[in-house]
Amino acid sequence: MLGYVHALNAIDEAMRVAIPSLERLADVVGLARSRRISRSDHIGTHSYKVHGAGCRFVSDNGTEVDVDFAADGSEVFDLWRLRRYGLSLPEPLDVTDEDIRSAVRSLQPLLNEVRPGWFSVAN
Repeated sequence: MLGYVHALNAIDEAMRVAIPSLERLADVVGLARSRRISRSDHIGTHSYKVHGAGCRFVSDNGTEVDVDFAADGSEVFDLWRLRRYGLSLPEPLDVTDEDIRSAVRSLQPLLNEVRPGWFSVAN
């Protein structure tokens, strides 16, 4: 699960370099809705696709990071997104939801449960 957090941070950095007006990753959704950027594109080593309240990023090696954004712009993710990340790795990790829950619990206080089954990275 720590790999997901590192991948999310790397995407945030790459997107800020590629789109200088980006103050936070959540701004991708607003930029796409206002048609200042495409809803899906390839930037640097990642493709992205804006959906609903979030965005799915896929690196050139196929690793997938799907994230939603809370009303305050914070990045939130659930067990399904963590599982998809694990399965998309070059050496896929197929773990149970209980294993994912245990891993997430072991990472507190780095991760906060913002609502049942949804998590964010602590500030």
